[in-house]
This record gives sequence, structure tokens and C-alpha cells, in this order.
Amino acid sequence: MSVAEQTPVVEGTAPRKHPTRRNGRWAGYLHLLMARMLELKREPEVVFWVFVFPLLLATGLGIAFRNKPADASSVAIVSGAGALQTAALLQNSPRHDSFKIDLQDTDAAWKGFRLGKYDLVIEPDGAAGLQYRYDPARPESVLARSEVNDALQIAAGRKDVIATSIVTSSEPGSRYIDFLIPGLLGMNLMNSGMWGIGFALVDMRQRKLLKRFVGTPMRRSDFLLALMSSRLVLMIIEIGLLLTLGVLVFHMKVLGSISAILLLGGLGALCFGGVGLVTASRAQKIESVSGLMNLVMMPMWIFSGVFFSYERFPAVIQPLIKVLPLTALNDALRASILEGTPLIHQWQRLLVMALWGGISFVLALKWFRWT
Repeated sequence: MSVAEQTPVVEGTAPRKHPTRRNGRWAGYLHLLMARMLELKREPEVVFWVFVFPLLLATGLGIAFRNKPADASSVAIVSGAGALQTAALLQNSPRHDSFKIDLQDTDAAWKGFRLGKYDLVIEPDGAAGLQYRYDPARPESVLARSEVNDALQIAAGRKDVIATSIVTSSEPGSRYIDFLIPGLLGMNLMNSGMWGIGFALVDMRQRKLLKRFVGTPMRRSDFLLALMSSRLVLMIIEIGLLLTLGVLVFHMKVLGSISAILLLGGLGALCFGGVGLVTASRAQKIESVSGLMNLVMMPMWIFSGVFFSYERFPAVIQPLIKVLPLTALNDALRASILEGTPLIHQWQRLLVMALWGGISFVLALKWFRWT
């Protein structure tokens, strides 16, 4: 017997009608987003890799490349006529603290240089003067040759025609840590967006959870959009922790507005969330999606200027590097954080990220498989 048949009807009155609840267009999306956020509480490793690891990495690299006196150049002088005189000139020069001097025979000096023990080898050549052995591909070797030659020439009585002075600059904004933190922030947004979404999606597919969603009235677009936008909550915490570390520990100056930085972080999180979706849209196993994501992210780790400037790469590939989403995100974050550049002046970088995220989401909708 139905509920309507069980309900008594009083003569002269109309049957009572129960109001029908209607969910709004975004009700499914909001429920899926809340479910995804609750799932993150069951993944304690997310806390470490998303929040703790970037702080440890930034702290370690910041300490390693902190402002400190320049390392002394290691110099080997080949024993023979003039070796002691050359060593005495270096030790009596005004910059003697910049050199570590060893007297070695020819074989030991060449071997030490080849193995990286020495930055420069000096071989006195009698009346012909001195012969320098250095590697132009090693910056420390080039620096040692220049400094040693200047010290010896000045000690021998050289007079500079033009008077010069030296001013060191290690102000916030020009240090390596200032370059590094925006790059780490961009890299972390890429990693958390792709690994967080890709692994979650394939894990649900392996456990047959996605198969259960097929029988529900849930829209595919709501499901995928909820996965993407779940990274926005984590993004706010990521940006806050890294910027706080930079300001409090390394005295980094943030010249841009916090709202602009958060907008860039949000766009970056959505962009890489879309790339993560399309990467994991058909993968069946964790091993498969791991290989695919490494294939996608490896070029950006190398070329997008996380740890060093991509300007060092040949000019012919610069246009290709600049259309990578991580390059656009890193450049935009550095311009906003270190220079205070308004977002309107960075529309090209914003367009690159928007295109990557939008196209990836459309492709994920088309290629996505529940099973």
C-alpha cells in the first residue's frame, strides 16, 4: 500500500500534497566539493607533501644559498722555479684571504684540477711568466683565474689607469631566496594540482568508486569541476605558509597586493587541476598515471625557471618555454611579489594559464572514463 493510500482523507478536504524539494543547479557540485574536502582529512600524507615539504625545501635552500662571504678559491701552484715567489705574491696581496694555495708537483696538480679539488692551476714558466690552467665551463674556475691574475698583477706593481670602487649588494629582492620562493610556490601548485587530482581520480577508478557514480544523476562536469576547485582551498594555505616563511625568516619584501597573488595562485591551481584531470582521464593504474604526470611535469621542472632562470637556455627555444603554464605562473608570481606589477600588465601570462586550464578541462570532459 502506498503512502497516499495510508493517509486518511477527511471528507470535504483536498488530499494533502507534500512539497517537492528541488536542488539548485550547483547543489551537486557543492556536495561533491564538500565530499572531496572531507576525503583530504583521511590523507595525512597530503599535509606533508603539500604544506610541510615546500617549507622544508625553501628553508634548506635558503640556508644553503644565504648571504655569506665568498668561498675561497682553491689554487694549485706547480712546484719548480718561481713557484715560491708566486705563492708569496698571492699571500702578500690585499686579497690573500680569497685564496687557498697548495704547492704540488705537476701530476698531483693536474689530477686535483681534473677531479674538482682545485679551481685553478698555476705553472710558472720561467722568463715566459705564468701559465694558467682553468675550465671556462666552470664559473668558479673562471672567477679564480680572474681574481688570481688581478692579485698577482697588482702585487707585481700594476697600476690601474681608471680608479674604481666596489659596492656589494645583497638587499632583499635581489637575493637567490627571493628568486626561489615564487618558483617553489609555482612548482608546489603544479605538483599538488596534478598529483592530488591525478592520484585521487585513478585511485577511485581502481577501487570501483567511479563506477558507482554512473548510476547517479550527477553531472560529469560537476564531478570534474569539484575535483579541480578543491585545490583552491589548499592553494590559499600553501601561499600563506610560503610567503610567511619568506617574510619572517628570510626578510623577503612582498611588493604586490595579497589579492593579486591569491588570484594568480587560484588561476594556477585551476590550470594545473585541469592538466591533472586530462592526464588521469583514462589511466587505469597508479603506475600509468605516475608515468604520464612525470612526462608532463619534467619539462616544466627543467625549463620553467623554478631553481634558476630559463634565460640561460638558447634563444631559439625561449618562445616554447614561455608558453609552458609553469613558466607563465612563475613569471607572474615573481613580477607580482618582487616588483608589484599589476595584473593588467600581465594579461599574456594570465591568458596562457587560462588557455591551458580551459582546454585541458574541455578535453577531460570529452575523454574521461568512469571505468
